[in-house]
Amino acid sequence: MTKKRCHWAEDVEDIYVMYHDQEWGVPTHDDQELFELLVLESFQAGLAWITILKKRENFREAFDNFDVEKVAAYDDEKIEELRNNAGIIRHKGKINAAINNAKIFIEIQKEYGSFSNYIWHFTDNKILIDTEENYLTNSPLSDKIAKDLKKRGMKFVGTTIIYSYLESIGVINNHIHECFRYGELK
Repeated sequence: MTKKRCHWAEDVEDIYVMYHDQEWGVPTHDDQELFELLVLESFQAGLAWITILKKRENFREAFDNFDVEKVAAYDDEKIEELRNNAGIIRHKGKINAAINNAKIFIEIQKEYGSFSNYIWHFTDNKILIDTEENYLTNSPLSDKIAKDLKKRGMKFVGTTIIYSYLESIGVINNHIHECFRYGELK
């Protein structure tokens, strides 16, 4: 019997199915993973997620496996290297935002003890369940977090990006109710 999946993960490339089945919506508390997904979501702005997934390993290599301390210390030479790396998205604004956001990520870690503590405090460490296949692109929660991150100085963290981020890290379980992952993650 075939597993029932969310509609966006049916009849698509294997990399997309694997992401859906193994990662999307799994509650994440590891700061390195949280930073990686935040950077990838910001690079995804205006693009299809499959584009990012196909380049993910290139991003990991280019961004020192998303070591937030290393990314925060990138200089002009490293920025130029990234701008010339055909394996990633070479958008100058997004590259600069990743470096800027790394510095703010570290500030948040210092303030809250971890970025995980920060991001999960908005829901009192609870997973929120979306209601019946609304296919939302934002919510009052993503509005609130995006506003706070922007106030702190982060870039490319609008409410739509943050909503997608919250889904990816498991703060919001947005698997359709018939999906085999829905019950596993609530």
